[in-house]
Amino acid sequence: MLLVIDVGNTNIVLGLYDGPALLRSWRMATGENRTSDEMGIFIYSLLGHNKIAPESLKSIVISSVVPNIMYSLTNGIRKYFDISPMIVSKDMELGIKLNSVGERELGADRIVNCVAGYKMFGGPIIIIDYGTATTYDAVSRNGEFLTGITAPGIKISADALFSRAAQLANVELVLPPSLFVNSTTESVQAGILFGRIGETEYIVNRLRKEMGEPNATVIATGGLAHTIAKGSNIFDHIVPGLTLEGLRILYEMNKEQSP
Repeated sequence: MLLVIDVGNTNIVLGLYDGPALLRSWRMATGENRTSDEMGIFIYSLLGHNKIAPESLKSIVISSVVPNIMYSLTNGIRKYFDISPMIVSKDMELGIKLNSVGERELGADRIVNCVAGYKMFGGPIIIIDYGTATTYDAVSRNGEFLTGITAPGIKISADALFSRAAQLANVELVLPPSLFVNSTTESVQAGILFGRIGETEYIVNRLRKEMGEPNATVIATGGLAHTIAKGSNIFDHIVPGLTLEGLRILYEMNKEQSP
C-alpha cells in the first residue's frame, strides 16, 4: 500500500491507497516542533488504530510547503517504517511543463494539484484551492503551467476581521440565503463568503480571457469549495481529495526512480 502525505501550513493530510483506491484519509495539525519519534509514532499508531498493519505499507510520498518539519517527518518514517519516502520536487517527471515562473515560484502542493487536474481532466484548466491561502493556477491545453495567483485564505480573512473588530464575534462560515441579511452574524457571513464568490468569478473570467480559453475547465478543492459552490456555478468539478490523488499519480509516474 501507498501512504501519501501533504504537509500544509495549517494541516498535514494523509491518505492511504491500495492501487488507485483511496482507503482512508486523516488530518492533523502541522506542528513544527515535533521530534522524529513523535512523527513516526503518530503515523504508526494511526495505522494500528485503524487495524492497518504497518508492514503492509510499501511506499510513502510527501509534498511539503513547510521545510522546518521535513527533517523530523522523513527521519521518523525511516526509523519506524524503514522506508525512504519520495519527496515531491520540480525535478520529478510531472506530466506538465513548468514555465520560468512555475520553476521559480510554484510550491509543491500547487504542482501536485496541477498534475492531478491535468491528468484527470486535461487542459485548459483553472484550479482553485481554498486552503490557508486561496490559490488560482492555470494550465494550458498542452499541459504548460501558465500562471498562479495567491489571495488570502477565507479563514485567514475572517480571523483578521474578528481580531480587529472588537464587537464582531467569530461566526460559522456558512452562506446566508440572501444579501438582505437579518443579523450581524449573517452580515459577516455575507461579506466574507459572497465577497469571495465575487473574487472567484472575477479571477476565473479574467483568466479565461487572458488565456484565450473561454471554456477552460474550473476545478475546485479545499475545505470551503462546497460552500462557495452554493453561491456560484463557476466550478465544473469539485474534487476534495485532489492533492492526495496528485501525490498518488506522481508516485506512479516516478516509482521506478524511487530510492
